[in-house]
Amino acid sequence: MSRISVRAVLVSLGGAAVIGGVAVAGMASATAPAQPAVDNASARFVAPSGDTRGAFTFAADVADDSGIEKLTVLAWPKASGLDVTAEEMERVEEDAVCERVDDEKSTCAYTLRITEREAAEMERGEWKVSALLTARDGGKRFVPEAATVTLDF
Repeated sequence: MSRISVRAVLVSLGGAAVIGGVAVAGMASATAPAQPAVDNASARFVAPSGDTRGAFTFAADVADDSGIEKLTVLAWPKASGLDVTAEEMERVEEDAVCERVDDEKSTCAYTLRITEREAAEMERGEWKVSALLTARDGGKRFVPEAATVTLDF
């Protein structure tokens, strides 16, 4: 199957857009777990205004005893009825930027800039955000509803 471009999905689905991303989070948990963990997840949407682009952001602390390879995030309108799976998340092309706290823990961040035109096509209301964490040893943790965010601009 082909890889999913977050921006391509956003533009092609219009009102039922799916967006992805991750932004700055707090400190990683004190002890890294044996299995991948996603903690302190949060999401935020800032609408574009005038010449300033808006942004969808998601943030999380992540940990695994083997270290972190990547964190992938995908968001969509809750009312759309979509139910993303871990396998579909693996096809998302964009990953968060993760800043290593130590050998096992990272703070991950992603921001997807949104134009006024893109925002106009986005469905208002509550959005679900899913996260897929991949550890260096290949372990994975899928969190179907890591956070929610409301688009009410």
